[in-house]
Amino acid sequence: MKFFWKYIFPPLYGLFFYTILRLVSDLTMEDKFWERRWQQNVIEVGACILMSFGLVRLPGYFVRKFQKRREQNSVRMVFLEFGEILLITMIIATGVSSLVHVLSNDYPIGIDDLVIVNVLLGLFVLLHYAIVRGNSFIQAFIEQKLLVEKIRNDQLQTELKFLKAQYHPHFLFNALNTIYFQMDENVGAAKKSVEKFSELLRYQLYDQQQTVSVSQEIHYLKNFIQLQQTRTSEKLQLEVHFDETLNGQQVSPLLFLPLVENAFKYVGGQYHLNVQARQREKTIEFEVENSVPAEVPVRKEGGIGLENLKRRLELLYPGRHTLIAEKKGNKFIAALHIELS
Repeated sequence: MKFFWKYIFPPLYGLFFYTILRLVSDLTMEDKFWERRWQQNVIEVGACILMSFGLVRLPGYFVRKFQKRREQNSVRMVFLEFGEILLITMIIATGVSSLVHVLSNDYPIGIDDLVIVNVLLGLFVLLHYAIVRGNSFIQAFIEQKLLVEKIRNDQLQTELKFLKAQYHPHFLFNALNTIYFQMDENVGAAKKSVEKFSELLRYQLYDQQQTVSVSQEIHYLKNFIQLQQTRTSEKLQLEVHFDETLNGQQVSPLLFLPLVENAFKYVGGQYHLNVQARQREKTIEFEVENSVPAEVPVRKEGGIGLENLKRRLELLYPGRHTLIAEKKGNKFIAALHIELS
């Protein structure tokens, strides 16, 4: 493509200009250029082709030149741009036209010849410059939009990293608190909890990508549930059901954990806790239900875990998720539905 614009387009440009020039000139003077001396036609055609190699580069040169100016988009600068280009074009047209007439022994040069050449060449170059200038504006606009989008994406990624970093201490605090109570009751169980905790922590720190399979998240949740069971009351009635169809679907990591963690934290009353996940069409439905003591009011604020989750969902699944967390009677129900892409 570069070869065409560099070596093929200029001669075509020159031939097209010469054709228009001859049509206008012959129609006004009732002359026929093919009846003239062939040497004169060859000189004119050759001059137009040679001149075109410089003219086709002229608009690009001025675009780069004017883009460096601070007031390039003002009306005054636009008039100055076109005026400067037109002046240089007229100088080139007058000089080349005079040289062609001298080489072809066709002089004195008529004023009408100079006017026709200057007007036509000026229109050609100004039109070419307007097209190149417009393309540069469009390209600059697109580049600016891409830059703004990149900055926005970088900001979102930074915020996501901050939210993830904020969540890790929250998880560590709860897990270490569990192991702390075990140390006084059963050292062996505490050791097993440390091993389970290490596996959970390894997943959070090392095994994550931008997205993970649902099966990985489910395996992580099962380990977390086993860890939490060690510190809960023996009265806990736990029901866990994960749909077997949930396997290779890709989701962002650690979106379901806050709901399970919150349920274990506030379970009470009848000590019933239900965790289930399933897929319906292109939506993953994750629901957690836990009983709460009737006399203990549920906080309006979900805490750092749920607030963190809400913001991450806004960034990762805008318009493609629903999150409900509310108390109904002596139960607290949290439901997260994510629409897969």
